[in-house]
Amino acid sequence: MALIKSALEIALERTKDMKADPRARKVFELRQEGQKLAGEFLSDPGSVDLEARIKAVPKEDRGILKSAVFGVLASRIQLPLTKAGMAPETLDALARGFTALASSPFPDKRIGTLLKQVGDFLARYLEDASSLDAALRKQYEPKLRRKEQDLAARTGQAVRLDPLSDPEFINLYQQNVGRLKAQYQSALDQAKEDLAAMLGIEKE
Repeated sequence: MALIKSALEIALERTKDMKADPRARKVFELRQEGQKLAGEFLSDPGSVDLEARIKAVPKEDRGILKSAVFGVLASRIQLPLTKAGMAPETLDALARGFTALASSPFPDKRIGTLLKQVGDFLARYLEDASSLDAALRKQYEPKLRRKEQDLAARTGQAVRLDPLSDPEFINLYQQNVGRLKAQYQSALDQAKEDLAAMLGIEKE
C-alpha cells in the first residue's frame, strides 16, 4: 500500500523545490508579502498608502504582488449571509484598494462604477433571497397545515409545526435557494474576472 505523505513532508518538499529554484522562492515571498499588505490595508485603509507600497517594489515583481493583493481584496466580496449585507465603508475601502492596483496613473472611473454595481447587485441578492423565502413558505403552507391536522388527529393535541423543522420543506428550500445562490455566484465571479482584467491583474 502506498504511503500517504504528511503535510509536513509535503511542505518540506516544497521548501526543497524553492531552494533549488530561487525564482519560485521569490514568487512565494511576493505572494506572502502581497497578502500581508492587503490585510494591513483592510485593517486600516486610511493609514496604509497601498499605491505607494506597491510602487516601492521593483517593477518586475509588482505583477505577482498585485495579484496577491487583488486576491485578498476580491475575497471580501461575497454573497451576504445576513440582511445587513456589505457595509458601504467596506465597499469604499475596496474601491480605493482596487484603484491603487490600476496600471494606469490616472484614476479609472470604471472601477468605482463597477464596485457600485456590485454593491447594488449584492443588495438585490438579499431582496431576491427574502422574496424567495416568503414565496416558498407560502407555497408550502397548505401542506404544513395538513400535517399539523394529521398530527393533531393522532395525538389529540393542537400542533404547530415550524417549516424549517420539516425535512420535506428543507429539501425544497435548499434546492431553490441553492439555484438562486448559484446564479448570483456565477455573475459575481464574472464581475471579479472583469475587474481583474480592467486592472491588468496577472492570472496565477
